[in-house]
Amino acid sequence: MEEIEKYKEVFEKAKKVLEFSEKLVKPGVNIIEIAEKIESKILELGSKPAFPVNIGINEIAAHYTPSIKDDKKIGEDDLVKIDIGLHVEGIIGDFAFSFSENKEDREMIKVAKMAVEEAGKILRENVKIKEISATIESFVEKTGFKIVRNLTGHLLDKYVVHGISIPNVRNENNIALKKGQALAIEVFVTKGEGWVKEGSQTEIYQFKKDVGVRNIDGKKILKMAEKDFEGLPFAKRWIKEIPQTRLEIALKELVEKGGLIGYPVLKEVSKAKVAQWEESFVIE
Repeated sequence: MEEIEKYKEVFEKAKKVLEFSEKLVKPGVNIIEIAEKIESKILELGSKPAFPVNIGINEIAAHYTPSIKDDKKIGEDDLVKIDIGLHVEGIIGDFAFSFSENKEDREMIKVAKMAVEEAGKILRENVKIKEISATIESFVEKTGFKIVRNLTGHLLDKYVVHGISIPNVRNENNIALKKGQALAIEVFVTKGEGWVKEGSQTEIYQFKKDVGVRNIDGKKILKMAEKDFEGLPFAKRWIKEIPQTRLEIALKELVEKGGLIGYPVLKEVSKAKVAQWEESFVIE
C-alpha cells in the first residue's frame, strides 16, 4: 500500500530528528535552544512540525513547550522528556525519548522503553486495542513502577495527531487494527501516584473552528491556526507578529469562544518524576 510506504518514509525522517535531538540534551543547556534547533531540523528534512516540540522536565509529563523568553536550563539531576512530531502532507510520525544522568531515573526510562517494545511485538492486523493495553500494563506492573493512567498512546490519521486513544492500562476496547493503520505507542512511567493534572500554564493551542471575533489579532491568529499551521497544534512562541500582551488577550478570547483549544501543561499529581517513551508504527 502506498500509504504504508509514506508512513515509513516519515518515520525515517523522525528517527533522524531523534538522533539529532539526543545530542542536544544535556545539563546546562537552555530548553528553548533545544526546541528551536529540533524544529529547524524538522524543516531542514523537508517536513513540518506536527506539534511544537514538548520538553517535559521531572514531574511535567506533557504539553510543555518553551515560551518565547524561556530561560529554563536542564539541571544535573533532571529527568527530561523530548516529544517530537513531524508530518509530510499530513502523514504524521510521533516519537519521544527521555534523558537523565540519575541512575534510578535511567531505570524508569528503561522500563518505559521496554514497555513500548513489548507492545510493538504484538502489533499486527486485527490485534485489538485492549490486547495492546494489557501487554503494556502487564509488563510495567512487574517492575515496581507505576503507569501514568490518564495519558495514552493513540491512533494517527492524516492531519490528526491524537486519534482514538490506546490506553496503557487494561480496558475492554475491542477495536481491531487494520492494515495500513498508523499508531503511536506512548508510555509514561513514574514512582508517584500515576496520575496527571492540568497546570496553570498554556503554551500550546490548536484550531477548532472559525468563530466570529472583532479583535484583529484574534482574526489573524485564527487564520494562521487554520491555514499556516494546517489545523495542527502550534506554540504561542511561533506567533511573533503580535506583541505578547495582545497575543495573550487574543488567545484567551479565542479559547473562551471555542475557536481554539488550549493544552495546559500536565503534571504528575504527587510531583514525582515521569519517564516517557514513544514510537510510531504502521500495520503492514
